[in-house]
Amino acid sequence: MRSLSIYSKITKAVVTTISAIAFVTIAAATFACSGKKDIIDTAVSAGSFNTLATALTEAGLVDTLKGEGPFTVFAPTDEAFAKLPEDQLAAILADKELLTSILTYHVVSGKVMAEEVSGMDSAPTVQGQTVAIDAASGVKINDANVVQADIVASNGVIHVIDTVLVPQT
Repeated sequence: MRSLSIYSKITKAVVTTISAIAFVTIAAATFACSGKKDIIDTAVSAGSFNTLATALTEAGLVDTLKGEGPFTVFAPTDEAFAKLPEDQLAAILADKELLTSILTYHVVSGKVMAEEVSGMDSAPTVQGQTVAIDAASGVKINDANVVQADIVASNGVIHVIDTVLVPQT
């Protein structure tokens, strides 16, 4: 009898522990996917958008993208910015008007999820020009591949791209 009681207690403890772990895991996943952070905080916390964060700060666009939105941001990674020649990137960062034009070319008004993007052939940007969308094989925005889609933020959505988008001059 005594060994059955110990077995029962151990089983109950294991089940309780597994239930607690499952609850914490589900709660953490729900919080992570709930979009509690705005677009800027979401991008900064990802750790792969340092150049974009610097550029947004230099252009004075941080407060805008922390605003109500909703916004869709095609966010180039640090690796995307690294594809630009160093002197070209420095020149862009030094020219606030050009920098603002390039950055706002990465933003579409509204929260456009991947399912919707893949059904479009173009989208108007906040900058004023349109970006071409090709969903024939994956999703491309102009010449940039969407490498991760639907990162939900409290004020919109981020689609990660592998190339900096440059508007026509």
